[in-house]
Amino acid sequence: MINLQPYADPAYFILLLGTLLPAMIGLYFGKRLRTYEALWTVAFLVLTFGGVKWHQGVALLGYVIFQLLLIMGYQRYRRKGNRTGVFVVVVVLSILPLVAVKVAPVLASHRLSLLGFLGISYLTFKTVQVLMELRDGTLTEVGIVAFLRFLLFFPTVSSGPIDRFRRFQADEQRVLDRATYLSLVDHGIQLLFKGLVYKFILGYLFGTLWLPRIAHAALVSRHAFYGTGLSWHLIAYMYVYSMYLFFDFAGYSAIAIGVSYLLGIKTPDNFRAPFAAHNIKEFWNRWHMSLSFWFRDFIFMRLTFFLMKKRLIKNRIRVSQVAYLANFLIMGFWHGVTWYYIVYGLFHATAIILNDYWLRYKKAHPQLITHSAVTEGVGIFITFNTVCFSFLIFSGFLNTLWFH
Repeated sequence: MINLQPYADPAYFILLLGTLLPAMIGLYFGKRLRTYEALWTVAFLVLTFGGVKWHQGVALLGYVIFQLLLIMGYQRYRRKGNRTGVFVVVVVLSILPLVAVKVAPVLASHRLSLLGFLGISYLTFKTVQVLMELRDGTLTEVGIVAFLRFLLFFPTVSSGPIDRFRRFQADEQRVLDRATYLSLVDHGIQLLFKGLVYKFILGYLFGTLWLPRIAHAALVSRHAFYGTGLSWHLIAYMYVYSMYLFFDFAGYSAIAIGVSYLLGIKTPDNFRAPFAAHNIKEFWNRWHMSLSFWFRDFIFMRLTFFLMKKRLIKNRIRVSQVAYLANFLIMGFWHGVTWYYIVYGLFHATAIILNDYWLRYKKAHPQLITHSAVTEGVGIFITFNTVCFSFLIFSGFLNTLWFH
């Protein structure tokens, strides 16, 4: 059996877009072919997780059944009670497969690693979101078919963006008029071409052609600067890796969103000129937005509310600082249980806390710093270099440079 890697080669796009035509024709005539879309999704899941990756397919199937049982069970319980303890247990159970997969490399556990499959993180974020909104009452009823359509929406299965259930369902159930759908198709095609240029041209230049050469040069010169490994090659690696990370991921996201548009689903944007951000907080409102907003809404805000409600910390500034630390520490662990991912998370938490101090200082002393093109440029420059340095940490290259 042929295995497909999502958005990895021209053959994939030909097969993807060719098989989408019936669904697109249906939408053009104002009708969503739900049965065809369901069969199309199943077929692509089999092609992606079948063959030599059959173990991932089994893991995905077991995972979906497990999460579906949790959602349906909690929904049924929610009609009768609302105990916090039950909710916490259900959420912990929901994230348990993801935690097991993340700690598997640390424990060198082959059995735990068998639970993993491409996209487990993003499916977990979707499930936890639904559970939390059921708890809040913003969702009152989630049908089995509706949940499966949302969870397994194929364009975004492997790497997002992370949609919200109510927003997705509104698009999925809406009957589009022809002009509106053609506008979506036009925008979707533009996103597809943008994503192809980002991922397969710019991402290839930075990631395949330049990055390995610069990494080799940095390793060769690792004894520069009195044995610290610091060299101009390392600085070049920092910038080139940052560009590769952006163009590869932003390109993938643009392609996934473009395909979603062809299906009449306005999947939210994931990147909005992040390197033009004036400060680190604004950066996180522009970079991997669906993830950062998910963390903001379901970790940062809820932890802030909990700390204030329980009056565990009285100072509001300290509350936000603790919430930032927890938020980004969890984000670091989500990427992987290694020192550089954890330091990456703590680095961004520290940067945002320092940025908040600076913003409060500017607000208290407006006469000291006036807004101008120069100060705006300085802010963008500092933010860009701060982010690039954090990506150097994130890359794990320092681990290779210093410890191998």
